[in-house]
Amino acid sequence: MEAKKVAFYTLGCKLNFSETSTIARGFTDEGFDRVDFSQKADIYVINTCSVTENADKKFKTIVKQAQKINPEAFVAAIGCYAQLKPEELADVDGVDLVLGATEKFKIKDYINDLSKNDFGEVHSCEIEEADFYVGSYSIGDRTRAFLKVQDGCDYKCTYCTIPLARGISRSDSLDNVLQNAEEISKQGIKEIVLTGVNIGDYGKGEFGNKKHEHTFFELVKALDEVPGIERLRISSIEPNLLKNETIDFVASSRTFVPHFHIPLQSGSNEILAKMKRRYKRELYVDRVAKIKTVMPDACIGVDVIVGFPGETDEHFLETYHFLNNLDISYLHVFTYSERDNTEAVDMEGVVPQKVRNKRSKMLRGLSVKKRRAFYESQVGSEQTVLFEGENKQGYIHGFTQNYVKVKLPWNPELVNTLHRVKLTGIAEDGILNIEFLEEVRAVV
Repeated sequence: MEAKKVAFYTLGCKLNFSETSTIARGFTDEGFDRVDFSQKADIYVINTCSVTENADKKFKTIVKQAQKINPEAFVAAIGCYAQLKPEELADVDGVDLVLGATEKFKIKDYINDLSKNDFGEVHSCEIEEADFYVGSYSIGDRTRAFLKVQDGCDYKCTYCTIPLARGISRSDSLDNVLQNAEEISKQGIKEIVLTGVNIGDYGKGEFGNKKHEHTFFELVKALDEVPGIERLRISSIEPNLLKNETIDFVASSRTFVPHFHIPLQSGSNEILAKMKRRYKRELYVDRVAKIKTVMPDACIGVDVIVGFPGETDEHFLETYHFLNNLDISYLHVFTYSERDNTEAVDMEGVVPQKVRNKRSKMLRGLSVKKRRAFYESQVGSEQTVLFEGENKQGYIHGFTQNYVKVKLPWNPELVNTLHRVKLTGIAEDGILNIEFLEEVRAVV
């Protein structure tokens, strides 16, 4: 009998990718063949995101895409949007099953004979019940793995639905994280990216309680000693949870790379207070300065939201000038979008969509300028590059430890290998050219 085929599509963050990968392994362990989402499958699983309005809209497009390939296929929706708006997803034409925050890890229990349902079936717990931890990591998808170490969030930012979608802050046990890291290293993967909702809060709920059994710093120190891992990267960490001891350790670490992604959200203290962020801009300045003092070539990425309720032109310009004067490397710009069941949705001072879009465009332009300046500062330096596995229009791309993107004409021999290089200049497309500081085998 021919094995049933399953395909996955992931929207959103690195955490979603790690969970999709773990759920997919569960299917293949039970005899399913995993195929690309563009191929005919018996089951299509869509892991949803709720951070932006666009992710919500994209879901319907992806369902249509799956139905076009195979109108008889069973379509399941899981993830954050599935937890927040299960009935809404169940009403989308073609959707057979919607699973919430805890149910998604037991998806195979909810799939019976794969026959299409007349209506989308919903299994979604109250978010208070999402109080246990399921470890996961992505593997086999690329040259790096996303390792989940923490889930949920106890912060109450006024624009954010993640606590409603993922529940309370809870962590994987230190032993389990280390075991997963060892499993990844045995697969020949060279780089691990630590991921979670609020990874700086690591250790809370590790043994089912609200105490911190371990700290994020202890996690970092322990991972640095796992054999076989060439690189470790911290995905995103709150500025108030990024401590000096962690920064100093990364600076002298064997495996942790000089790259930090630190959410800011606004450069105005007034807006930060309205957002209920747990720091002021002065702390952010201090964190950037500390990193640059011990790692002058470190790459620092920033999340920022434009168009938050009450953000005046003055507030926005305060953010723009704050970022312009900060020694950072790139921005991830989010245009504020109203989310149900958040405090911000009822706030006064709604910013018109056209104004939000204009502000977003300005900050995206600033990001291009910042990245260019950072790349220019790296020209002439010697770095180690990890090459990716995709042939993009005849080129192979790779990243240095400090997240500078480089390219060469396609050479399959380089895939998933590390090489010492010199950054020689910036190409027309903004990516760096390199020359090898060692002999590289020619393509056979």
